[in-house]
Amino acid sequence: MKTRILSLYDWFLIIGVIASNIIYSVLSGNVDFVGSVAGIAGVLCVVLVAKGSIWNYLFGIINVSMYAYISYKASLYGDAALNALYYVPMQFIGWWQWRKRGAAVSEAQAEGQGVQVKARRFTWNQRALLAIGCAAAVIAVGFILKHFGDPQPFKDSTTTVLSIVAQALMALAFMEQWALWIITNIVSVVMWCICVARGEAHAAVMVIMWTFYLLNSINGFRVWLRLSR
Repeated sequence: MKTRILSLYDWFLIIGVIASNIIYSVLSGNVDFVGSVAGIAGVLCVVLVAKGSIWNYLFGIINVSMYAYISYKASLYGDAALNALYYVPMQFIGWWQWRKRGAAVSEAQAEGQGVQVKARRFTWNQRALLAIGCAAAVIAVGFILKHFGDPQPFKDSTTTVLSIVAQALMALAFMEQWALWIITNIVSVVMWCICVARGEAHAAVMVIMWTFYLLNSINGFRVWLRLSR
């Protein structure tokens, strides 16, 4: 029996980010090719992550490479380093880990073993340790970024630290990644709105991208609660 990967909500997110980028380009008179491709690839990536599909990593490579460049141009050095030095190699590690946990890469495999990765979850004690460790790391990295002149050090450190941990949990197929993604996406929307006010290049399309990321992360949390049972 064939398994339908994308739901109507997933198509809403994909079509929504494409339409939003087109509308922004028309209204602003500025076609932001780099930002638009990064945003569309990113939404395709996270939609497929939420569905437990290994093909998210293909779009992930495109997204993180372009986003590293955009973040660097906006002086968000934590985000730039995170994407270039961590996210890019993690796409390959994640692919390998998901293959080990049963994610199918072809229709023939999907018929025999199912399309989705076999998800899992932490105990409550592990979640408490995760929260304490993340909070301490966010504060420490925030002071480091402030020392190096980051204009939004603690917002940047929040997205940097939580994204590092969430990406690792994603590669290992843990459900708790989605709680961290939700926080990261909320902070990222705020951070890029501030960049819009400063007139940074590509900032407006990044607000669009992170807003759709947030919507997807809420849905991803719901889906992975079921997958990790």
